[in-house]
Amino acid sequence: MSVLCCFYAQRGASSTRISSWLMQHLVLCVFVIAFARGQVRYSIPEEMTKGSLVGNIIQDLGLDVKRLKSGRARIFTEDSREYIGLNVDKGTLVVKERIDREELCAQVSPCSLHFQIILENPMELHRIDIEILDINDHAPVFARKEIDFQISESALPGARFSLDSAQDPDTGTNALKSYMLNPTENFDIKVLSRNDGSKYVEMVLQVPLDRETQQEHKLTLTAFDGGSPQKTGTVRISVTVIDANDNAPAFSLPVYRVSLFENSPIGAVVIKVSATDNDQGANGEIAYSFSRSSGKALDLFHIDTNTGEITVGGDLDYEKAKQFELNIDATDKGGLTDSSKVVIDIIDVNDNPPVISVISFSNPIPEDAAPETVIAMLNVKDLDSGRNGQVKCSIAPDVPFKVKSSAQNFYSLITDENVDRENISEYNITITVIDEGSPSFSTNKTLSLKISDVNDNTPVFWSQSYTAYVMENNSPGVSVLSVTAHDKDAGNNARISYFLEDILVNGVSASTFISVNAESGEIIAVHRNFTARVQL
Repeated sequence: MSVLCCFYAQRGASSTRISSWLMQHLVLCVFVIAFARGQVRYSIPEEMTKGSLVGNIIQDLGLDVKRLKSGRARIFTEDSREYIGLNVDKGTLVVKERIDREELCAQVSPCSLHFQIILENPMELHRIDIEILDINDHAPVFARKEIDFQISESALPGARFSLDSAQDPDTGTNALKSYMLNPTENFDIKVLSRNDGSKYVEMVLQVPLDRETQQEHKLTLTAFDGGSPQKTGTVRISVTVIDANDNAPAFSLPVYRVSLFENSPIGAVVIKVSATDNDQGANGEIAYSFSRSSGKALDLFHIDTNTGEITVGGDLDYEKAKQFELNIDATDKGGLTDSSKVVIDIIDVNDNPPVISVISFSNPIPEDAAPETVIAMLNVKDLDSGRNGQVKCSIAPDVPFKVKSSAQNFYSLITDENVDRENISEYNITITVIDEGSPSFSTNKTLSLKISDVNDNTPVFWSQSYTAYVMENNSPGVSVLSVTAHDKDAGNNARISYFLEDILVNGVSASTFISVNAESGEIIAVHRNFTARVQL
């Protein structure tokens, strides 16, 4: 509590009791924000209708509706879209937008939404994790309706032919599970797995072909998912048998592995694969191509049909995909093929600057705010990985503030020492976030903070004493002199009123002769006075 002290002008050499005086009390409350944290996890299926209930945070976090309203409860998410809404009146979380698990997370499992429920006065952060459960809403789909092969009748049993992989965006038990080929008199299938667990399929020759007996074979490849009820997708396979070409191409390696920086420019050489064919002439000429089973990687890489050189064909992003597997076919003029695989490991580079989000800012703050008072809450994130994504948050050392980590990716801007409005009434606080990449990226955010006044200064007269002479028989209302005082505070705290101390002059009250204007400090004669020297 700060008290406005009494001040007065004194007339004469002796002092008596003060007849009128003014005291003003100003109570200032310093709010110390305490952080409370809770965490709740829910599981809901995708495609729930808008408005569907997700969970009751009043029960699960031990809150009540009154606290939600008084704390201005709201949801903070680091993403631009809010799939979940907060019903403050009921204390429930509800579906706000349609949630498509495949659109949201693709093949990533588990698929979760993460956000914070923020309350103020006092500040609380409650982390909410919502796992989106997959439903079997997609059937396996092949990119083509029909696959055509031209296979030499001299092809040996065991020869392999890459087939299109079916795509099913569902996950878990609803994902793609198996393939079946029909009929299987000459061919069978072999299902293989990539490092990430996804499957691709090859057709394997079981019994030699005879063009003279049967020139064309019609087959159907069916893909099954694991959902209930089970869903399927099919593709037709047409095999045309051609005359003898008795040597198939052979790659130099079954698997090629290479590392590539994510900022590699379009056209950059990734690797060169090579295959040989012991046949001569046209039957020994090899054409290189990507297998359709390479999936989305086909949009990011190119292969030279004649040389087998693979180059970058699109923008790579380590944050989206850390590895690619390319299935390569080497096909000779007779239709014989061999398959190989190129595994490309993407190397992260520091290509994302940190991002600062201000989620709460108290402005202004009173000048008597105690150290450790929370001014602002900040969220900092960097999309890079490893050291490239690790950040440090700081401010300039010449201000009475500091930043402190309050939770993962969250920082608090707090007072570090006392502030004085009369010295500095406003601060421009620049917050700097720098990552640990090489070279590093940094981001600045400037907050303009005003300091509000408290009544912590007493009025001071410009002079310690004033002397004036008054002629007797003066006219009432004549100005004798003016006194002036000043106050360093601002606004109403700096507003000054003047009062006259009532003392006796020759046994008569001084107020009988003179008065003071409370607003201006002007001393005025009241009655006709005897000649006197007046000291104030």
